[in-house]
Amino acid sequence: MRFSANLGFLWTELALPDAVRRAHAAGFEAVECHWPYAVPAEELRKALEETGLPLLGLNTRKGEREGDFGLAALPGREDEARAAIDEAVAYAAAVGAGAVHVMAGRVAESTSAETAFAENLAYACSAAAARGIGILIEPINHRDVPGYFLSRVEQAADVIARVGATNLKIMFDCYHTQIMQGDLLNRFIAHRPLIGHVQIAAVPSRAEPDEGEVCYERLLPAMRDEGYDGYIGAEYRPRAGTDAGLGWREAYTQS
Repeated sequence: MRFSANLGFLWTELALPDAVRRAHAAGFEAVECHWPYAVPAEELRKALEETGLPLLGLNTRKGEREGDFGLAALPGREDEARAAIDEAVAYAAAVGAGAVHVMAGRVAESTSAETAFAENLAYACSAAAARGIGILIEPINHRDVPGYFLSRVEQAADVIARVGATNLKIMFDCYHTQIMQGDLLNRFIAHRPLIGHVQIAAVPSRAEPDEGEVCYERLLPAMRDEGYDGYIGAEYRPRAGTDAGLGWREAYTQS
């Protein structure tokens, strides 16, 4: 098992470059983040080069309006969505990140939203492919983000089929998918060729993945046995500080 520290939730008291260094010191093998744009790209790249950690991905901006949680599926806001995509792809290229998560946003499912999302993703995939970068889309649960357009794994698979780009994949977040749909392993197996990254957190608390209703000690080795050899993103909210909660990884030292 290779674990990636999601610095959107871990070591948030530190500046992002210092959080990269702390993740390396703690034994993580990769990092990922949410919105790094306040940090000059050269500062983040320096920390990544210093530690040798790959940056797996980052998100497009949420948007400037109250309630925004992404823009790509919002009809009428295509210019904003594509500006956010351009910014994310350029930043990812500057720091050497492997993927950009294009955030769909809050909007009811409709033909116009589906079209906006597909067309903006096609734009993103083209821009990213020119730089050797992947595009990820993530089903997000409606308890944490009410009204989020993309909420089911099958819906994401349909979007990928419509766009038809080889660098477009699913971010399979076990926390979100368990809340919305469950049946994690079978759903993972059914969509394995489309899955570009896996993330974990306890359900329902979103704390360290050593409590709650999902037994990751069995699930993650089963995913590996199905051919997943990528990193596992630790995207959880620590119960009492990041360093104090890292013991959950001990369960995987022999797996």
